[in-house]
Amino acid sequence: MAVGKNKRLSKRKGTKKKVVDPFTKKEWYDVKAPSMFSVRDVGKTLVTRTTGTKIAADALKGRVYECALADLNADENAFRKFKLVCEDVQGKYCYTNFHGMDLTRDKLCSLVRK
Repeated sequence: MAVGKNKRLSKRKGTKKKVVDPFTKKEWYDVKAPSMFSVRDVGKTLVTRTTGTKIAADALKGRVYECALADLNADENAFRKFKLVCEDVQGKYCYTNFHGMDLTRDKLCSLVRK
């Protein structure tokens, strides 16, 4: 055999990895809006469970959620979109803070003239 040639002794043919459903490793967290809004429940978010050094709370922090103002305040207009960033995780709740505001595309186009 030539010097430096790979013998490939460890290669096995026909062995397959066990297929695992990725959703069995996930957890649901409730996203809570800041107290300035009348409706606090924004929705739910999915994250991989804590395993080893990967902590689920760290994976959630910094996520940005976009929600219409009509969903946050029941009586407001629907063309304003708010961005909320997750800053704190306690138990199964993600607490968010204001991150930005935008208008929907159709409202923006109706305001702009050629």
